[in-house]
Amino acid sequence: MLEIVRYEAEKRLTGTLALAVGLGALAVFFVAFFPSFADVDMESYAEAFPPAFREAFGIEAIGTIEGFLAVEVYQFLWVLLLGLYVAYLGAGAIATDVERDRMDLLLSLPVSRSRVLGEKFLALAVPILVLNAVVPLAVYGGVIAVGESIDAVDLAMVHLLSIPYLLACAAIGLLLSTLVDRADVAQRAALAAVFALFLVDSISASAENLEWIGGISPTAYYDPSAILVDGSHDLGGAVVLLGATTALVVLASIRFRRADVGA
Repeated sequence: MLEIVRYEAEKRLTGTLALAVGLGALAVFFVAFFPSFADVDMESYAEAFPPAFREAFGIEAIGTIEGFLAVEVYQFLWVLLLGLYVAYLGAGAIATDVERDRMDLLLSLPVSRSRVLGEKFLALAVPILVLNAVVPLAVYGGVIAVGESIDAVDLAMVHLLSIPYLLACAAIGLLLSTLVDRADVAQRAALAAVFALFLVDSISASAENLEWIGGISPTAYYDPSAILVDGSHDLGGAVVLLGATTALVVLASIRFRRADVGA
């Protein structure tokens, strides 16, 4: 059981560990700059940005270590870049094997298409879990090293609640991977989709009478700034994201079962 998960996870492990070390080092690098912000008028600094940009990155609270981390590390690295990364991985999960004629060989084994797709998706959880286990340790250590303090529970919740968000992004990519036979097309489409959803949520939040449109974006249900700055843990948002992930994976499974992978 779970042979595909083990194979895919082992394939991604080295790259995942390298990425975890890189992101951890980058987070520490950002934290090291925080003391230099002490003499800056952060209120004026935040007001210099357009409303949509302030909404997208929660820049108003950048004067505190919590707000600084939310803006410099989590809103940008975690929400945007890591969301794009896992969507990209998901988009290659099925389409790459189809394009390279490996899927026919895999399906010649006594394994159903639903199982193949399900285990491919489970393997995407490996980099998500590893990154969320390693990076907070680096962030917490960096904060202590510069003489600041941060609520460890809130820091842990930022990472715990990012898991449903990142799974939803991966599921978007997975669905596109079953809709397109060429991996590069699916991957570009996944990047475009996640980035567009990020923009939709950011712009709609700062526009009158358009806030409801942002509800289609995964970013509407995961807000690192609210967790770190306000101590607000949106468990309901996590449930919505897990439900959306399940729906996307089911749709991908239906599409994959009906697809002609030998074409």
